[in-house]
Amino acid sequence: QAQFVESGGGLVQPGGSLRLSCVIPDSTLRYLAISWFRQAPGKEREGVSCISSRNSNAYYADSVKGRFTVSRENTNNMVYLQMNNLKPEDAAVYFCAANTLRSQCPSKFVKTEYDYWGQGTQVTVSS
Repeated sequence: QAQFVESGGGLVQPGGSLRLSCVIPDSTLRYLAISWFRQAPGKEREGVSCISSRNSNAYYADSVKGRFTVSRENTNNMVYLQMNNLKPEDAAVYFCAANTLRSQCPSKFVKTEYDYWGQGTQVTVSS
């Protein structure tokens, strides 16, 4: 089973920006809502953002509202997460994920409901 492929992570100073990319490997998956999760060392994996299949809705965790923007280009099978004004607490491995039965974003991020994941990309925020 092909997986999502994330990229764009790296080291950035506090206040800096990164743009994460997620390649959707199978064009049939473009009809799904895509979520971004992150996991810091010693912490639970948490939902960060979600975008519905047709760009009609986007959702954000309170911790990233106003700083992160999710977008997608279905024609190119790509999903992006623009992260601005990064903080040390944003440091984590970021994953894109999908529930293969869902084209709309859920009202709550529940990681056990997601059955399609990528390998993740590391984001480090440090001066």
